[in-house]
Amino acid sequence: MSLNPVISIVDDEESVRVAIDSLVRSLGYESCIFSSAEAFLASEQLSTSACLITDVQMPGMNGLELQRVIVKSGRKLPIIFMTAFPEAGIKARAEQEGASGFLSKPFDGQTMINCIEQALDSHH
Repeated sequence: MSLNPVISIVDDEESVRVAIDSLVRSLGYESCIFSSAEAFLASEQLSTSACLITDVQMPGMNGLELQRVIVKSGRKLPIIFMTAFPEAGIKARAEQEGASGFLSKPFDGQTMINCIEQALDSHH
């Protein structure tokens, strides 16, 4: 059992997963990466993650659907969304369901760091 919070990253684009993975690790957190929402839901990280960073648009289950499943399960998991197509309606839905953050790609590393720290602070 690690003492560092585990941040799970779900994005269908490998370059995004790798970039966020290295950012998260540079902050001293553990990181687990998944190429789909389905893979994350099937993993033990669903119950061990301290924070989830997910893309909104993905093949199969999208980020909002993933959030809905997590919320329905009763799990209180801070979720940070990323999207290349920021639409007010999607952002509003994500925030209505309790999203910790909503970032438009491309975003800078510091913006993501602030979001992660805020999400982890609000969770404790």
